[in-house]
Amino acid sequence: MLRECELHGTFEGDLCPACNSEGKFVMNGRERDQIARRMAGILRHFPEKFDLEMDINGWVSIRELSNAISRKDKRKHWLRDRHIQAIVDTDPKGRYEIRGGNVRATYAHTVEIELDLPSDNIPELLYYPVSRDELDIHLEGGIHPGGRKWVHLSKTITNAANAGAVHHFRPAIIEIDIIQMQASGNTIFHAGTTVYLTEIVDAQFCAQVPYDDTEYALMLEEWGEEE
Repeated sequence: MLRECELHGTFEGDLCPACNSEGKFVMNGRERDQIARRMAGILRHFPEKFDLEMDINGWVSIRELSNAISRKDKRKHWLRDRHIQAIVDTDPKGRYEIRGGNVRATYAHTVEIELDLPSDNIPELLYYPVSRDELDIHLEGGIHPGGRKWVHLSKTITNAANAGAVHHFRPAIIEIDIIQMQASGNTIFHAGTTVYLTEIVDAQFCAQVPYDDTEYALMLEEWGEEE
């Protein structure tokens, strides 16, 4: 459930984590998830299906987005700009960005756009999950974007492991030497909260995170408990 505190803005849950006030109801969790999935599809993959005009940097008008979603789904007739704002403000992964009445996805695009994202203060090491069967392929041939426009890297081993576990059973993790990548002229962009983008990662910058690495071992324990 999303609620709005007059003093501290939108929050998820029953009480504002800053002042314990109930705040004002914005939308329930099911509505939030449905709209967020629709936003992701539109802003990353198919704005044209909703007759929306997206600029070269991926921006779409918030007003036009909310109107387009409510037109397609009459059950969302109540949707307004503030609901889009609430979803963006409470997204833990930083999937979206709002600026000047417009909104865009920060990563995972398949549409052709030019992301003007920050490229400073990038961590010295980033991480990428792969299936264990494909580990050697990436260590020898590097990392390519596949069906996406960018290679998506994670801030920590844990972030990469969680992202990879969606698609692979106990994924292996590749460590990326960002200092050497940047020294060789490659640009890395900071997209979501823990997500970084680059065009390609050459094999010379890749190394496997050992299976007995402390952080990775903790993830193995967590996966084992879930089975």
